[in-house]
Amino acid sequence: MELFELIKAVILGFVEGMTEFAPVSSTGHMIIVDDLWLKTKEFLEPGSANTFKIVIQLGSILAVVVVMWKRMLSLVGLYKIEGQTASRKFNLEHVIVGIIPAGVFGVLFEDYIDENLFFTSTVIIGLIVGAIWMIIADKFGPKRPKITSLDDLSYGKAFKIGLIQCLSLWPGFSRSGATISGGVMLGLDHKTASDFTFIMAVPIMAGASGLSLVKNWSEINPSDFGFYALGFISAFIFALISIKFFLKLISRIKLVPFAIYRLVLAAILIVVLYL
Repeated sequence: MELFELIKAVILGFVEGMTEFAPVSSTGHMIIVDDLWLKTKEFLEPGSANTFKIVIQLGSILAVVVVMWKRMLSLVGLYKIEGQTASRKFNLEHVIVGIIPAGVFGVLFEDYIDENLFFTSTVIIGLIVGAIWMIIADKFGPKRPKITSLDDLSYGKAFKIGLIQCLSLWPGFSRSGATISGGVMLGLDHKTASDFTFIMAVPIMAGASGLSLVKNWSEINPSDFGFYALGFISAFIFALISIKFFLKLISRIKLVPFAIYRLVLAAILIVVLYL
């Protein structure tokens, strides 16, 4: 594999790491950058190129584990979060309840999504509809959130947020955009909704990556492994840089500025592609 092709892996890792935690759709941004500029499908098999975009998200997810290690260990009883009690405790069951809907729909529709939705044109739709959903959440969600900590989250609300997360199966909609907005509508503050979104992403992305690797293994050449590794490492490093910044930023500016960015980006793409 040539040097410039390896540089493309680093660029896509940068795009993934810097956008994974913002509600702007990291997958959508990778598809846009790849379709309009990098064109990895010219030197990777189509299945391998799509799998790469899923697998490198594990780099960003590993960053979540590193940054939120105390909360992650508490899920399996290896660390006690201050203020937790038997009746007020965020646990592994909340995560399981939250990931079931997207897990089921992801397995059922994975082939359709891979074959029909990994295009810039479909990403534009996701950007616009997701932006509208985010604006609705900020404008019509409760003005005084009742849930300001993960330890206040009920199983019922975790499941409802999980249902809303299914919207993010459409590339461009954004997992964090869907679930943070859904959490806000259900009474969570922006920081708590973000925390739950990131923790749910760990098993979801691990499962999605594993499934995609198994299904497309025959299309992945051994020479692609360096490309995958560079993308993974790049995504991890840039995600570490961006995650703490985002968690502070979301509490201050809420969702509307991100929604405006999405609408502007969609408008630019429409002009570039269709006018």
